[in-house]
Amino acid sequence: MTPVPIEGEKATAPAGSTRRALAGRLSWGLADQAASSISNFAVGVYVARSLGVTAFGVFSLAWVTYGVVLNVSRGLATDPLVVRFSGVPDASWRGAVVRSTGTALGVGAAIGAVCLVVGPALGGRVGPAFLCLGVGLPGLLLQDAWRFSFFAAGAGRKAFVNDLVWGVALVPAMVVAARVGSVAAFVLAWGASAAVAAAYGCLQSGVRPGVAQARGWLREQRDLGYRYLVENVSLSGASQLRAYGLGAIVGVGAVGAVRGAELLMGPFLAVLMGLSLVTVPEAARVLRQAPHRLGSFCLLLGGGQAAAALLWGGSLLLMPDRLGELVLGDVWHSASQLIVPITLGVAGAGLGTGAAAGLRALGAARRSLRCQLFASACYVGGGLGGAAAAGTVGSAWGVAAATVSGSAVWWLHLRSALREPRQNPIPEVRTA
Repeated sequence: MTPVPIEGEKATAPAGSTRRALAGRLSWGLADQAASSISNFAVGVYVARSLGVTAFGVFSLAWVTYGVVLNVSRGLATDPLVVRFSGVPDASWRGAVVRSTGTALGVGAAIGAVCLVVGPALGGRVGPAFLCLGVGLPGLLLQDAWRFSFFAAGAGRKAFVNDLVWGVALVPAMVVAARVGSVAAFVLAWGASAAVAAAYGCLQSGVRPGVAQARGWLREQRDLGYRYLVENVSLSGASQLRAYGLGAIVGVGAVGAVRGAELLMGPFLAVLMGLSLVTVPEAARVLRQAPHRLGSFCLLLGGGQAAAALLWGGSLLLMPDRLGELVLGDVWHSASQLIVPITLGVAGAGLGTGAAAGLRALGAARRSLRCQLFASACYVGGGLGGAAAAGTVGSAWGVAAATVSGSAVWWLHLRSALREPRQNPIPEVRTA
């Protein structure tokens, strides 16, 4: 069977052409994440400016919860997809995408139903926000699954267009939410616009999610999927525990301050997340084509991201208060105190993503799981211990120290994995 054509790349392309193809795929990853992050940034800034630090903290709790569910979906559905189905024959890719997107949609429907039950019981401002989150989860997770599916096929342009559709759909949704003026309205608008992009993804791919085939997908990918599930949930779950714990120890306003500081890092985080969409597929290609270059590829990737984070954080320290208040309103004063520790934490995370991509490409799920569990435990311990000792600023410094420590462990495990003999680096498919 003929492999899926990768944009700008031929099977026998010379080194220069291969590098250009790689640069093209990375560029589409950055462009796609820029489109996604601009939309998310606009929503976050509007909520922060319009509803104040406490309401923004409630919105942030819903956002963090969505992050946990998203990582459940990625661990079970799209992470095995990008490891085993990047650059494979078209028939294999399509069959895998049917089952993978069906799994993502099923996860969204199941956990969304839980939110619909839990939301009314929570009451207050938080309850309606979680109720609306439950309505939006199926569309949010399916839209994310299309992005990873397109990047696995080397079709980053389609992922970019899909995120543009989401951004366009957000505009009228935000107008309606602004008239309502509640956190729940913004959460509902965010989810509804994602559902529009998710439906468009079906038209782009010519594939319909097979929810009925989700069980088969989980069975086929159980050796990777369940480990990636635990790994991903430990990451996002640690973030959620830290947010809830920070709110309990310091106050909900502290959660809003942390989220505000993360918004200030938004343009760089867009680069970091944009690269993360393509790093595992690219590392898998490097492993197939030139295994001896995987270590240097991961080092260049992680080191470049860490350096860029430090440069961006340095530029934020020079931002005038007037400009900061224009962006975040009242949230600026509390968020600006967290710029240095959050910058160091993001730099540490960027360095670690290089090693994480290498371990994923190697299919070393046990090693990556150990690394992530260690990093997550440090994150929760540092974040909550710092909060108890020195409030919001102490929590940010605790997280920064934890992230750097976790990055060191990722690299130690990648070095060990690269020294181990490999038989069949990436078992491609177990298709029915």
